Amino acid sequence: MIKQLPNLITLGNLFCGTIATIFAVESNFKMAALFVVAGIVFDFFDGFVARLLKASGELGKQLDSLADMVTSGVVPGIIMSRLIQNNLLNQSNSFDDNFLDVALIGLILTLGACYRLANFNIDTRQSNSFIGLPTPAMSLFVISLPLIQEYSNYSYVSELITNNYVLIFITVILTYLMNAEIPLFSLKFKNYTIKDNFIKYLFLITSIILIFALNYLSVPLIIIFYIILSVISNYGKKAKL
Repeated sequence: MIKQLPNLITLGNLFCGTIATIFAVESNFKMAALFVVAGIVFDFFDGFVARLLKASGELGKQLDSLADMVTSGVVPGIIMSRLIQNNLLNQSNSFDDNFLDVALIGLILTLGACYRLANFNIDTRQSNSFIGLPTPAMSLFVISLPLIQEYSNYSYVSELITNNYVLIFITVILTYLMNAEIPLFSLKFKNYTIKDNFIKYLFLITSIILIFALNYLSVPLIIIFYIILSVISNYGKKAKL
């Protein structure tokens, strides 16, 4: 039974993702975000517990991706679709069935996440780092958008989120980044020396500062910073070679 603990934690991720899906469909973005974050926490700890108990296996690997598909694939796709649809409804005096057709563009994120997760399971290069943006990072980016729109003090940022061209652009870019051949560092530590983990410590410290300074707006900025920092790190490694 102890060996099944990581799988039970993974199912906790799926449970949270399922609840988040219900809230996302209802446009209750705050509660959807809350359960997505809870699911991502479960997603982090299932791997940690599996390594601790030496209970890693193929079942856990597959189960992990299936749970992620809901929490970090289905939910952000629905949220993006609802944001696009809500914008169209707010900008028109009459309901048009075509609104739904346009809003379906947001589900491209779900398709991109599915492709990435399937590819991740067969890609042996991603054991200690990532190639392409991880689906939880994409999900955090998307779920932050309606919260920024509602709670941000920066009106110009909120106005950007009400622009569907911006949302569609974000959808396309995030889908591309999830499946692009871009090496990105992971937050797994083999040791805790500053020399070997300078980039990771820089990222964590900067992220904490941004969270306290900018609240919800910090989330997309942190993810953009993560990508830029990874690219700079990779360029530095290639320059040394």
